Amino acid sequence: MDFEPTERQRYWRDRVRDFIDANVRPAVATYREQDAAGERWKVIPVVEELKAKARAAGIWNLFMPPRNESHHHVDDSFEFDGPGLTNLEYALCAEEMGRVGFASEVFNCSAPDTGNMEVFHRYGTREQKERWLTPLMNGEIRSAFLMTEPFTASSDATNIETRIERDGDEYVLNGRKWWSSGYGDPRCKVAIVMGKTDPSAGRHAAQSMILMATDTPGVKVLRHLPVFGYDDAPHGHMEVELENVRVPASNMLLGEGRGFEIAQGRLGPGRIHHCMRTIGVAEEALAKMCRRLQEREAFGKPIYKHSVWEERVARARIDIDMTRLLCLKAADMMDKVGNKAAKQEIAMIKVQAPNMALRIIDDAIQAHGGGGVSDDYGLANAYAHQRTLRLADGPDEVHARSIARMEFAKHAPDPGPTANALRDGKGPATANDNRYSSGDVGATR
Repeated sequence: MDFEPTERQRYWRDRVRDFIDANVRPAVATYREQDAAGERWKVIPVVEELKAKARAAGIWNLFMPPRNESHHHVDDSFEFDGPGLTNLEYALCAEEMGRVGFASEVFNCSAPDTGNMEVFHRYGTREQKERWLTPLMNGEIRSAFLMTEPFTASSDATNIETRIERDGDEYVLNGRKWWSSGYGDPRCKVAIVMGKTDPSAGRHAAQSMILMATDTPGVKVLRHLPVFGYDDAPHGHMEVELENVRVPASNMLLGEGRGFEIAQGRLGPGRIHHCMRTIGVAEEALAKMCRRLQEREAFGKPIYKHSVWEERVARARIDIDMTRLLCLKAADMMDKVGNKAAKQEIAMIKVQAPNMALRIIDDAIQAHGGGGVSDDYGLANAYAHQRTLRLADGPDEVHARSIARMEFAKHAPDPGPTANALRDGKGPATANDNRYSSGDVGATR
């Protein structure tokens, strides 16, 4: 087993790392100034400047699948602007992006646009791609993913109540969505909406996904949802009401009743994108903690020489490296044997990564004392974001349930056909199966 990155992996990782060090980190102060000035929901100029530089440097749309990757596309002839990195190659780049909060957007690799672009690429018609995918890939517009609802447990996506009803050449949408991440951005022009087209159909055939322009009559933003007091502007998370919203029938993705099929494709690579970035977040928190502990003295000696801190720093290094290996293993399996075969590793990393980061960020906050809970060091904001990830794309409990079920199937005294099917990934999927988990704060992918 070779743990050494390949030449291509190092090439892309180092290009992203070098660009961040040379261009993104020096712009952090400017970003904060522009973010704090005036209207909260706005385009931040320094990000647009950096995006132009990154695209000119060819470090752009890194997440897009390779051109020769086989999928059941509606239109395979549409060209895209990206290097086509594998999951494993992208994992190393995403870790670097995670070190600075807005770095992902600089490379046009931020959520939820990454997942939405993959949906367009895999399942969109040429007309849908030309209208929405092209400007998304050019970084000209942003998008949202409307799945989670306030009045139902959306971790079981079969509970979703939003209706999508056919009326001649149009579909009519009625329902309420929340945690619609990215909807606050003034550039957000299109949303992918999940709802029921046929409530009487089977549990996983009732759902469909449809495209909705955000300026369509009947769409109303009810409120902004802060996360531990942070507004996450200009991205934002909104509660959105859909009242008799009419969209063309041609906006349906793939066909009625195929929403779960699309969700599975969307949550494939996307399931670990957050985990990849989370490792970078944890590395940054550990670095801040180590610097702080060596700068201050307490009770007659540098704080880092107190044994409790030696234990915490050692534990942090061990946990980060273990989590990185699990994340890379999951990415490698997805590339080599497919998402279904890697479903247990995907579930494990979804649980492990944010919990690991939260422990390290919490220790870093403690090391900074009062400064740790302020905005001065970015640790409180990082903690709020990572806590959210324990809900996004499926809560911990859903993933833990999937992991446990697969373990029980492996070790059943008399497996029988059901356990064998579950072990092989061919059994009947339930709403809480990891293959179909959405999450109570979904749509952040």
